[in-house]
This record gives sequence, structure tokens and C-alpha cells, in this order.
Amino acid sequence: MGFGGTEPSASLERLCDGPHDVYADACGPAHASFKKGCQWHLVLDNGSVNYRSLGRTGYQVSEISFGAWAIGGAWGTVDDAESMSALHQAVDSGINFIDTADVYGMGRSERLIAQLKRDRKEEIVVATKAGRRLSPHTVEGYNEANLTAFIEDSLRNLEVDCLDLVQLHCPPTAVYYRPEVFGVLDRLVEAGKLRNYGVSVEKVEEALKAIEFPNVKTVQIIFNCFRLRPSQLFFEQALRKNIGILARVPLASGLLTGKINAESQFEDGDHRKFNRQGERFDQGETFSGVDFETALAAVEELRSLVPPGVSMAQFALRWILMHPAVSCAIPGGKRPSQVKDNCAASELPPLTDSAMAAITKLYDERIRPLVHQRW
Repeated sequence: MGFGGTEPSASLERLCDGPHDVYADACGPAHASFKKGCQWHLVLDNGSVNYRSLGRTGYQVSEISFGAWAIGGAWGTVDDAESMSALHQAVDSGINFIDTADVYGMGRSERLIAQLKRDRKEEIVVATKAGRRLSPHTVEGYNEANLTAFIEDSLRNLEVDCLDLVQLHCPPTAVYYRPEVFGVLDRLVEAGKLRNYGVSVEKVEEALKAIEFPNVKTVQIIFNCFRLRPSQLFFEQALRKNIGILARVPLASGLLTGKINAESQFEDGDHRKFNRQGERFDQGETFSGVDFETALAAVEELRSLVPPGVSMAQFALRWILMHPAVSCAIPGGKRPSQVKDNCAASELPPLTDSAMAAITKLYDERIRPLVHQRW
């Protein structure tokens, strides 16, 4: 049963030919399954969402998915009931992929997702992450005992026997030069604890190194209008190796919603207040590492490019979807209205060549010197 109302009706439109095992009925996306190698467009009576292949995992995932950092914490006040409403809105909108981590609220985010999966019939793919609970966060901490313990905790939190996708959570760069770490993940796959694994990275160089390991199937990387570097060499290599790409921090910590201004205040528990200079974790995680005042000026320039009737968040997400190497963008959402607005980006027509060129020009002139060679 849906959350707070009836399920939307649904139909599926095939966007390619060949054998398929796909069906839908009045329960909406609850009964939609996808075979690798084709794209479908799931049409809901309250909107629509497109699906893309997640690399070699075999999953077809909603190109606008759900990032669950905010519902765990570090984004100001969060209410579990409202978080559940946001999660249900995500599924109602056709989202079938959720990205979380064990460290988001120290299991809080994972447990909310477990509740969602108890409440809903739809097939929901969940990606989680492991490693950032290490204190200190060292290369040596990425060993078999610790990683196995983290996986067991996530299995309990998510109430599953096997995890769909586990990602190393922005480990120190030297981890990517230790094949034994990826050997641990291989053994966890063999043991039936996880189906697929990938990495979440800070730097393009880390992404390129990670995909040298043959069983790394996905890379999560910061990619948005203020962080263009991944679209260069890394996207080319990822396409060649059929790597799934999760575009994280797609709205630059809210800057690209156009709703933040110079007078905006952030709570003490919000990383946009306590991590602007990288005091707690990598500076690039907050506002994509861009100086706040510079970013606000750039946002004002972007505003003139947004078509009437389109929110800036939708515009920024549609820009990400213009890159075919991207499997999905994973904006967060603490409220149902945010989730619904984000999902509408999947319905927008392609951006014009002139808009794409203007964004690149803005990046080159204002943003590139601040971030390009750092991440």
C-alpha cells in the first residue's frame, strides 16, 4: 500500500527493442523489473522518470534517485516522520534507487530505509557505504575485520541478508593502491554478503585508479555545474569499462537550488556551517569546495539561463543528465516537496547548446581556478 493515499497508475513505454521481462499494473512501479541493455520510460499519472543502466550491476535505476545523507543528519534539524514522507514520495515518483551510508546518523538513515522497504512492495535498490566510521580514518583501518564488521552492521540496519551495492566511503588515496582491500570485498561477495561493490571518491585520480580493479562496478563522484572535471578523462574511461556513475552533491549543498543567499543561516549541526574550510571532512563536500561569496555570484548568473516554469534545482539536475556517462544523480530530500521537484528534472527536454556553453563559460571564468585541479 502506498503512503497516505492510493498508488499512481502506471504504464511502460519501451525505448529499445529485444527480449524483455517488464510489466506494470495499477500498483505503479511496484511490479516493474528491468533487464540490462535497454532503457524504459516509466510513465506515472503524476509525473515520469527515466531509467538508466547502473554499469555492469544489471540494475536499471531511476536517473534521478535519492541521496539519504540529509535524513541521517549533518544537514540541520531532521524529523524522522518527515523523512519517511520524503522517502515515500520518492517511491511514488518512480525512484527505485537510494544511496545511503552507515555513518549517516550512525545507522539512522539505513534504518529509515529498512522501514520504507517494510512499508512498500516496490523493488528498491539500496547502495550503502563503509569506512568513514573509522576513527582515526586511516589506510590501515581498511582491513578485513573492520570492513566485515561494517558490512554486518549495515545488513542488520537494512534488515537484509545481502547488500545490493557497497561503496568504500571516500577512503584515503593510498587505499586505491592496496589490492588486498578489494580482495576483502571480493570475499564478501563470495560469502553472499553483498552483490556488487564500488567506491565513493573525492578526486578524479582516485576514480581512475579504482576502476583498474576489475570488480569495481560503480563510482560515486561529485559532479555538478560547479564541478566539471569528472566529465573529462574519467567519464571517457568509465564508459569504456561500463562503470556506473553516481553523481553526488548534485546541487552543490543546496547552492544550485537558488534558495541560498548571503543572509542564509545554517544550524550548528549543519555541515554547511561547520565544514566550509574542511574542518571536519574534505572541504570539497561542502558547497563543492567553492568560496561561498563566489558561488552565490555564479548562481545569480545561472539564474538567467533557467527557462520559465523550471526551478533552478531542476535545471541543474537536467544539466547532469545531459551527460550519458552518468547513471543517476542523487540529490537529497528532507521533505516530500523537495523530492517531487527534483524528480521533475527527468521530464525536462534537453538543455540547449547555448545553455550548455554558457554554463561551461561560467565555470571556466569563475569556478575553475578554485576547484579544478584540487578534485
